[in-house]
Amino acid sequence: MPRVSEEHLAARRRQILDAARTCFLREGFHATTMHHVIAEAGLSVGAVYRYFKSKNEIVKAIAEEAFIEIDKRMGAASQREPAMSVLEFAEHAISFIDAQSGPQGAFRMALPVWAEALRDPVLGEFVNGKFSKMRGHFILAAKRAGVSNPEAAGTVLFGLIPAFGVQRLLTGYPDKETFFAGIKVLMEG
Repeated sequence: MPRVSEEHLAARRRQILDAARTCFLREGFHATTMHHVIAEAGLSVGAVYRYFKSKNEIVKAIAEEAFIEIDKRMGAASQREPAMSVLEFAEHAISFIDAQSGPQGAFRMALPVWAEALRDPVLGEFVNGKFSKMRGHFILAAKRAGVSNPEAAGTVLFGLIPAFGVQRLLTGYPDKETFFAGIKVLMEG
């Protein structure tokens, strides 16, 4: 039997993840079954299960992709030369989340993943690790900006990002300019 190329394997995996994402956004996380994903992908049951043994494995893979992108962006921003001010870093983070909160944005998958992480200990451990790493970027940015208590400031700053995203997803408001103006007012007094 001929050996399948790495490109083919990667393309099939991508096909399954894209199908799952479509299903999760259309049906909701809990209503989506593996049968929905299989049908959307247009693959056989065996082909899908070759890559992912469960829906939770798919969820973790989708979450991993989203975390890779935000980790890359926030990591680079936290180490930028010259160092960003805390306000500049906040604006950068909010702009990224705003761009990811649209109908096809990665942040739309965040809420169901977080909810499932409360129920599934394996996914919970995964999310905990990713959140801790992400919080570290915000703490580093605060430290490099010369904030007197970077641990506290970075932790609070990190907390503002999901707060913005959740409001945007659930209510459609505020826009990034309004949210950032609120942070600026609070920080400047």
